[in-house]
Amino acid sequence: MNHSTKYVGLDVSKAKIAVAIADEGRQEARFWGVIEHTEEAVRKLMQKLRPSEDVVLEVCYESGPTGNVLYRWLLAMNIACTIVAPSLVPQRAGDRVKTDRRDALRLAQLFRAGELTSVYVPSPEDEALRDLVRAREDAKEDMNRHKQRLGKFLLRNQLSPSNGAKPWTHKYEEWLDTLRFSDDCKRTAFQEYRQTIRETQERMKRYEKEIERQAQSGVQAPLIQALQALKGVAVITAATLASEIFDITRFPSAGSFMSYCGLVPSESSSGVSRWQGNITKAGNAHLRRVLVESAWHYRHPPGIRKKLRERMPDLPPGVQAIAWEAQSRLYKKCKGLQRRGKHSGCVITSIARELAGFVWAIARELEKQKQANVA
Repeated sequence: MNHSTKYVGLDVSKAKIAVAIADEGRQEARFWGVIEHTEEAVRKLMQKLRPSEDVVLEVCYESGPTGNVLYRWLLAMNIACTIVAPSLVPQRAGDRVKTDRRDALRLAQLFRAGELTSVYVPSPEDEALRDLVRAREDAKEDMNRHKQRLGKFLLRNQLSPSNGAKPWTHKYEEWLDTLRFSDDCKRTAFQEYRQTIRETQERMKRYEKEIERQAQSGVQAPLIQALQALKGVAVITAATLASEIFDITRFPSAGSFMSYCGLVPSESSSGVSRWQGNITKAGNAHLRRVLVESAWHYRHPPGIRKKLRERMPDLPPGVQAIAWEAQSRLYKKCKGLQRRGKHSGCVITSIARELAGFVWAIARELEKQKQANVA
């Protein structure tokens, strides 16, 4: 039986989907039209494009704010779908016209030519954990903004603690309790600033409580627990790493994972010349942030202290061995770079890059054990 393949490019927005089709061969892609962004409209479209089993549909659309729901709709209809990376879609030099129609046609043509790079689509459970962790990150950012606003309010009124307390310590909070304002407007502003901070703190506690529960019984619980063997990686950091990694098998090497975190140096080489600059910062910013934060802990000599010791007993010996090797190697590297006079930012970035390699090694170790148990 002869099959024909249609390559369908979708330019997806909140309310509408622009559709273009490229048939097999070298013919120009054609614009089909625009449909509503609903499951029923998508189902009707696929039925029209695939009138019989002889027609094979290959659908693609760019990753964006509408998420992965459309991808799952198509899979439920037995339609092959690929989500592509927008930043890696080839662009014509000098092309200054951008419309939904042109974007859909371009996607269909490039998809047929095999010029598009796909992105990994997490399972609904993994995506839900990522949403939870990122919601907690948003609350943390809100907290910082609220504190900065209150700090600027105090600065405008020339108020500072007489006891020399550092901002947001217990003594600082006690000093805030003593402040009184005769003006009703200032008193209300001050009280509302503080109430906003307290409400955000409670919100963060609720997020963290659920993250801790997921670390014990969630879909990524084994990886979250294993990553806590690393120095400077407690439950929140481990959950962030696990929720952004999803499946470590999509990274064939530690170097590919470092590159995904944006921690490898940029490079411009030609002929015999080779130049390396700052890190690329291309990839997952959430992973990069927590790895850099954790890297600061490796300035101190290796050791398994109380909190780390409490997290270690139930972990596999292979994971514990990798974590100890990380402590020894990264401490030596940190001191070596410091002796060479490297800037602290460069030192920590270098440590974070190698720490990403140890995170990859632990995740791979768990994957090997999982496959051995299945076998």
